[in-house]
Amino acid sequence: MRNVLIAIFFLWAVIAHAHEIRPAYLEIKQTTDSIYQVLWKIPLLGDKAPKIDPVLPEGFQLIQEKDHFVSGAYIRNYAGLYHKGLNGQTIAIKGQELTLVDVLVQINLLDESSYTLLLQPDHPQVTIPIEPSKWEVVKLYLKLGIEHILLGIDHLLFVLGLLLLVNGIGPLIKTITAFTIAHSITLGAATFDLISLPSAPVEAVIALSIVFLAREYISLKEGKKSLTAQAPWIVAFSFGLLHGFGFAGALSEIGFPQKEVPLALFIFNVGVELGQLFFIGVVACLAFFWKKLDWQLPKGAWRVLPYGIGTVASFWLIERVIAFF
Repeated sequence: MRNVLIAIFFLWAVIAHAHEIRPAYLEIKQTTDSIYQVLWKIPLLGDKAPKIDPVLPEGFQLIQEKDHFVSGAYIRNYAGLYHKGLNGQTIAIKGQELTLVDVLVQINLLDESSYTLLLQPDHPQVTIPIEPSKWEVVKLYLKLGIEHILLGIDHLLFVLGLLLLVNGIGPLIKTITAFTIAHSITLGAATFDLISLPSAPVEAVIALSIVFLAREYISLKEGKKSLTAQAPWIVAFSFGLLHGFGFAGALSEIGFPQKEVPLALFIFNVGVELGQLFFIGVVACLAFFWKKLDWQLPKGAWRVLPYGIGTVASFWLIERVIAFF
């Protein structure tokens, strides 16, 4: 049963590399009746930025422009002159249909109304609503939360490692609940700037946590008992705190609607949990059908999964540590 789970690992790895999980970000902020500040942020693919550009409403005049590169992104700042209201106008992303990059659009107007919209490759333009809608925020951040966990192969491998160590429904619920509570705590604290940690060490320790779980599973199969095997919820909670900082780092790149930060944070976290439960459900279904097949595997075949997970996580660990320098 355990060995078939390696297929999940490779499947999600392929998906994660086939889809850019960091969306581009377009922010339009009205500062006077006719002056707007525009921020355009594009995630880099390797050392290049996708060839996409915002197409603003007709008559929008750019009066100042500057650009620069930061770690992992290209940023362009505009000052724009526009004498009409943006409500009811159309915004598009030129060239987006040729990429896999989503674009998050945040619009903040002088009357304190704000709009959060999502443009996707199959729908690269949107009309700004007449009135703000909380429902749009809910739909957007729920989708972003689900996508982030399902395309975040490192977080999924950690959950998979926990599943390997847990036997029984009761311990599984306890362990996953501990992980959920832990990453929710640090995700919220980091979002509201109550706690902050540098992203590079956090990402490295997340990779290390996966290596640790893979090694613990090998020890368990070899008959060695440890606290992790006896009380996996403790490990889930401890490392879950760090995974929460990882979620917060991704969310900070996405951005928040100006007036709906608590709602967006809550819904994003709900999306993460739904994606996590979906993954656990897929694993459970595959395990069930694998048992039904009753195939006899070579002795020691169980090592394929933990060694596969550990090898990939070790590569990430080295890669992320090297990035410090």
